[in-house]
Amino acid sequence: MRFSLPLAASLAVSSVQASPVVKRVNTPTVNDGIILNYALTLEYLERKFYQEALANITQAEFVAAGFKDPFYANLKEIYVDEQTHVKFLSDALTAAKITPTVELQYTFPVEKKDVLGFVTLSSVLEGVGVSAYLGAAASIMNKDYLTAAGSILTVEARHTSYIRASLGESPFPAPFDTPLDFNQVYSLAAPFITGGSSPVTLPFMAFPTLALQCTQYYYEADRSSVTFSGAFKAASKFGVTKDTPIYAVFFSGLQKALRITAGNSDYKIDRLPAGIAGQVYVVLSKSNTMFNDEHIIAGPAILEVYPKGMIPSAPHPKCH
Repeated sequence: MRFSLPLAASLAVSSVQASPVVKRVNTPTVNDGIILNYALTLEYLERKFYQEALANITQAEFVAAGFKDPFYANLKEIYVDEQTHVKFLSDALTAAKITPTVELQYTFPVEKKDVLGFVTLSSVLEGVGVSAYLGAAASIMNKDYLTAAGSILTVEARHTSYIRASLGESPFPAPFDTPLDFNQVYSLAAPFITGGSSPVTLPFMAFPTLALQCTQYYYEADRSSVTFSGAFKAASKFGVTKDTPIYAVFFSGLQKALRITAGNSDYKIDRLPAGIAGQVYVVLSKSNTMFNDEHIIAGPAILEVYPKGMIPSAPHPKCH
């Protein structure tokens, strides 16, 4: 059984209203307490996601949708893992006399009984979790915290591989996982957080949303084109004009692949870079050499990219 990841693109599309254009994001200053609360914020989101899905979808409904036993039991185990991560991080912050954040209110762009939509979004969220821990690792000073974060990271990576395999995707599409920085991850998580109040204020800001134009084709490395809907209009609020060169920067594993965009209505690229695969992230940048927060004007968006000549034979899912 093979599925694509249609929700990967719709994450960006669905959050357009939720993430208004703000002033340019600066690289935040962090310490271990901030990083632990950042991780706890993500773990609360994941825990709630699985909690809601397991309450709304029965084992029989998963089986009927093609996810045969022991898939449901393994999902419950993933939920327990996320619960355990929440308690561990909260306890670690409390032990360090640092106020932990709390569970907020979340909305997920999946209908209650949409089994495939849930599993697809699960794959995306788990992939973002891996990228978040990997990207934060270099900023953790305390060796014990670093070891604990690494221990959680490897479990999240196993979640990702299992869910991807269940969808018929490659469980390990690239030789390296992809690190993302704090603001990039926060930009992906923020649209799901729709209410509530935390005693902790994290120093992160979301970039303007980068929406991908819906396509009837799978994304194929070194072949597919990509159009970024409404991106020029959003960029113009940063003083970008039709003469400003804007670059699409693709993060895949440890590489950053570049394409210059064309168009002054919707930015687009004619061909994805070669060598990217799996859950790939893309941002728009004003620089073709420095891809830090100060130069990013929108993103990240998420694409599921297949190696050239290896796209699925099954029809591409409808756009969301």
